[in-house]
Amino acid sequence: MTRAISEIGLSVKRLQARHHREANAALAPLGVSLVQWDALRHLRRNPEASLHDLAQLTFQTDQSFGTLATRMIDRGLIERVPGPGRAVKHRLTAKGDEIREQGQQLLNEVLERSFAPLDADELAVFDRLLQRLLG
Repeated sequence: MTRAISEIGLSVKRLQARHHREANAALAPLGVSLVQWDALRHLRRNPEASLHDLAQLTFQTDQSFGTLATRMIDRGLIERVPGPGRAVKHRLTAKGDEIREQGQQLLNEVLERSFAPLDADELAVFDRLLQRLLG
């Protein structure tokens, strides 16, 4: 018998919360949070993205991403560069890219532990189902 849809939804949220907690703990030695690391990842993938685009990619408001970006600039992880017109772009620094890369390895370890109870076939099915739900 299938559980109530509300319980399934809550389980998804609990898995996400566990990933966030464990990711933040793993990233702490690098001096960044999951939110900061995620910003570095999206800057790497989208080097010409506007502040607004980066806010959307990181599930933040423009204002909160602007505050986050300022803190990351102060730490030497990213820098502001002029864009077209009045637009301001951000770019990874060498230090920021190094932290991003180290963080990726740590996050891979967190996720591998989390999904370890699934064998390769189950993980592939899980991935396909997620893609279908998000598609």
